[in-house]
Amino acid sequence: MKLSRRLAPDVITLQAFECAARHGSFTQAATELNLTQSAVSRQIKDLELQLGVLLFERIRQRVVLSEAGRRFLPEVRRLLAQAEELMVRTMAAARADQSLSLACLPTFGSRWLMPRLPDFLARHPDTIVNIASRSQPFDFEEQTFDLAIHYGQPVWAHATCTYLCSETIVPVASPALIEAFGPKTYADLDGAPLLHMATRPKLWALWFGDAGVDPKAAYRGHRFDQFSTVIEAALAGLGFALVPLYLIGQDLAADRLRVVFDKPFRTENNYYVVVPNGKQENPVSIAFRSWIAGEVNAPSQVATILARD
Repeated sequence: MKLSRRLAPDVITLQAFECAARHGSFTQAATELNLTQSAVSRQIKDLELQLGVLLFERIRQRVVLSEAGRRFLPEVRRLLAQAEELMVRTMAAARADQSLSLACLPTFGSRWLMPRLPDFLARHPDTIVNIASRSQPFDFEEQTFDLAIHYGQPVWAHATCTYLCSETIVPVASPALIEAFGPKTYADLDGAPLLHMATRPKLWALWFGDAGVDPKAAYRGHRFDQFSTVIEAALAGLGFALVPLYLIGQDLAADRLRVVFDKPFRTENNYYVVVPNGKQENPVSIAFRSWIAGEVNAPSQVATILARD
């Protein structure tokens, strides 16, 4: 039995709807799409007839989204973005023997993975990689990645999590800030300018507790949504930061940052490689998982620096 495609959305019509919604005008949408105003109006009318709902309300010289239109718009934008991503990814991989699509934590990707990725590509020169930042778990059935790098607990719907490594954080700051404050004991950091990761607001309180300090100002200070900006703030001398050791190897080696106290703290969560169900046997995915496991177990540049200091 053949499935009817009668309700399958027409991309051109959806583009007209999204553009008209963005401009609040069929005329401006027509200009952007290089169509006539009547062509855009007809496309919207056909879409409304197909859906059986009114998407726009006509008010004076403008068109305003109806309640149904406001609910419809985010899904349309998601579909258009997915369609564009599919085309671009396919075009990018057209000349490659194989491709790998990876969802990666933003700072992990920029500070840890990127410096090492040339080694993987040298071993697999005919592979094209597509890397996108994702901070939270998502639905692999809606976003077609081959695997993901995940920090947290080994729980992900429709996928398998494999342990990659644990996380150890340390207090760091710029040399100038350390010299200015001259902290001698752990308690000296209580009341100093602290930098916080917004999604992990209790890090300083946990570190102080592990150090045997009852803090009074563990939650005060600037907040940032990614470790990359926390690190940049620390480099700029804005405060003392708690960051994973693996992210700051080059900064420690260049003496742009220094570990304030040799008091590492292991967080309760770990890093995992996540593979969606049905893609466990993808050869390039298997190769990447083997390679990255070897990289995280390789001798650490950070450990060498700390031992030297």
